Amino acid sequence: MNKPLNNFRFTVKPTISKGENALELARTIGVHPLTYQELPFDPEYSIYADRLTPEKLSNATPEEMYWKIRQEIIFRHTGEHPYEISGPDALKLLQKIFPRDISKIKIGRCSYQFACYHDGGMITDGILLRIDQNKYWFAQAEGDMFSWYKAQAEGLNVKIDEPNVWISQVQGPRSMELLDLLTKTNISSNWKYFDWKEVNISGEKTIISRSGFSNELGWEIYFRPENNIEKLGDLILEEGSKMGMIITATPVFRCRRIEAGLLSAGQDFTNKTNPYSVGLGRFVDIDKENFIGKEALQKANKKCLTWGIRVDGGTAIRGKSLKINSKVVGEVTSSTWSPYQVCGVGIVHMQDNDFGPGTVLDVDCTNGKIHKGELCKLPMYDIKGEIVRGINNDIPKEPIPWIGIKKK
Repeated sequence: MNKPLNNFRFTVKPTISKGENALELARTIGVHPLTYQELPFDPEYSIYADRLTPEKLSNATPEEMYWKIRQEIIFRHTGEHPYEISGPDALKLLQKIFPRDISKIKIGRCSYQFACYHDGGMITDGILLRIDQNKYWFAQAEGDMFSWYKAQAEGLNVKIDEPNVWISQVQGPRSMELLDLLTKTNISSNWKYFDWKEVNISGEKTIISRSGFSNELGWEIYFRPENNIEKLGDLILEEGSKMGMIITATPVFRCRRIEAGLLSAGQDFTNKTNPYSVGLGRFVDIDKENFIGKEALQKANKKCLTWGIRVDGGTAIRGKSLKINSKVVGEVTSSTWSPYQVCGVGIVHMQDNDFGPGTVLDVDCTNGKIHKGELCKLPMYDIKGEIVRGINNDIPKEPIPWIGIKKK
């Protein structure tokens, strides 16, 4: 890349349309119906799954957003894009598309899924909801799944549709308290991780799922066209604000999902990586019949090449190479600063499996200096996922700094 470009950010800024004639755009980008809640905070947007998603808001710093989600509660309007797959052959199509066994998913449950090309390279991932016997929603991350469904559906009695559903996330230790208040029930007491339900909030029937992209306690709400979305959104924000809730942007998830080992489509995995190389092999049911990429995945190296990294005193530059004695051995795929561990954290992809947890490397950092980093396992803490399941309710009161690279 031309070096001066490294100093620039490229984002979408909202502007007020003036005059009577509407401006014709070359491409229409989806805008979340609750985007108006973000507008007072000088937002900057990026494009994600053909929808705008806020990258920056002026109401809080990334560090303040981080502590909000760890200690209190946040509201985040996401760019995840649900598509509906329905019809008598819906299950047959999805069994073909995804390496994980779809037949095990019951109505009322969600499942983490990703799709692969024939060569085993990855397309995208997301959450699959089984809505009815022959009806599913796949809330996908960045990537073109709609065209992929269409291409693979030839000869099948199945319908691929855009249901115009929008997702927002409520995450943090007080998220279930807010949900009980909104539904006027005690739903949180018997609601399992990755369940979904249709609930009544102020007379509006809406779907919520016990999921999120933070690995904190939380839930997601799926706004349908028949919902009064502004009424619901304003109520959530009004009641949540009494608990300390704020509207947040992408940085609220970046650090927490890196610490939790949640991979970002197009960054931490791409069409050049397979599920095994990025540590997702446990989600491949290799004995399942005739799914796309099966032959390639059967032959693939099953070793994981993706790890976490902690950086001493610096934040790694995403996309930069990792080196040992000036030799390139890997690349940074995600990176940020952790207010909790008081060090740089990231996700990296190594060139071979000679390098794993405990390996010390040279890391190019945002301050223009080279810092030492150490590979680690993911997740970096909460190994059993007890926070997201509500088993561990301990709220961090202050940072617990990383002890640093062990001297050998």
